[in-house]
Amino acid sequence: MLQTDELIVGNSAASKDLKKLIDVVAPSSTTVLILGETGVGKELVARSIHNSSNRTGELISVNCAAIPSELLESELFGHEKGAFTGADKNRKGRFEMADGGTLFLDEIGDMPLSLQSKLLRALEDRTIQRVGGGKDINVDFRLVCATHQNIPSKVDNGSFRADLYYRINVFPIQVPTLAERAVDIPQIVERILSQMGKYDDIIPPEISESGYSELGRYTWPGNVRELRNVIERAVVLFAGKSISGTQVKENLLRLKVPDREEEMNAIWDAADDLSGISLGGIGDPEDAPLPHPSHYRDWFSYFDTIDLRRHLRDIEVVLIEASLEKSDGMVSQAAAALKLRRTTLIEKMKKLMIEKPVAQSSALENID
Repeated sequence: MLQTDELIVGNSAASKDLKKLIDVVAPSSTTVLILGETGVGKELVARSIHNSSNRTGELISVNCAAIPSELLESELFGHEKGAFTGADKNRKGRFEMADGGTLFLDEIGDMPLSLQSKLLRALEDRTIQRVGGGKDINVDFRLVCATHQNIPSKVDNGSFRADLYYRINVFPIQVPTLAERAVDIPQIVERILSQMGKYDDIIPPEISESGYSELGRYTWPGNVRELRNVIERAVVLFAGKSISGTQVKENLLRLKVPDREEEMNAIWDAADDLSGISLGGIGDPEDAPLPHPSHYRDWFSYFDTIDLRRHLRDIEVVLIEASLEKSDGMVSQAAAALKLRRTTLIEKMKKLMIEKPVAQSSALENID
């Protein structure tokens, strides 16, 4: 069985913290609640917990959101022959299949209220009853749940039982987003390509340093699942070729078939010498007002939500890159322009995977 380091790829601080939590809780029989956005790899965390445990049974997975509510009870608890139309024989449910092992309930936030009380009883008594049966069946299982939803808010609005929430929220594990462990992207990409090579006759592309920089700068709303899609796209478009940062941005993060003759690059090169272009009535850049914090006061008059963490991160990246460009790549001057300590700026550049631009003068580069 694959162990934690093989399932959870990466050596970032966030990944190391996640692995430590898994290693601590895995040997116990404690119920675990895995929290995190869609696509972060919650199922991999559940599998890692099971593989690192001492349980001899199997890991049995159920996606509560993927099974119609009228069928979910039978899927979980099993049924007796004749319990309903089509039940022509006795059938074990997932609880019984997980006897001696681990039951993983993915997207437990979507479990119907009618089943939540039965799940609570199974957790407390370690017994279940099949649909249409009256006999208690003892089951020895370890429960691991996962959700991307805000369960406390569902408790508040009455769509999730408070007693069940407190019963499953024994050992919560928050899985970091891909943006929070962007430094792990090269390792994750390598793993994705190796997995693809096992099943397909592919010629993997080679992603350049600037390409990885663009991948690290992206916010990844779909997390690792979205990254896998991007890498599959890269295999189709750039099989056996090197991928630049521009190609990552233009052809992978935004799906556009690459222009093999690089006509667009020629157009931009020709436009570099143009100056004095009108800003469409906005005026000179110096005349355009900078955004003020108070401008955000009316945000919720127009929008329902704002991803504050990602928004502030994007602003930080843009300002750091602009200051580095203005200072010709001299970190000390860029830090002064941002009113930061030089060491602080260097740490931010590492965290956000921002490359220092090549200085126009090697002498100036040596000074910095």
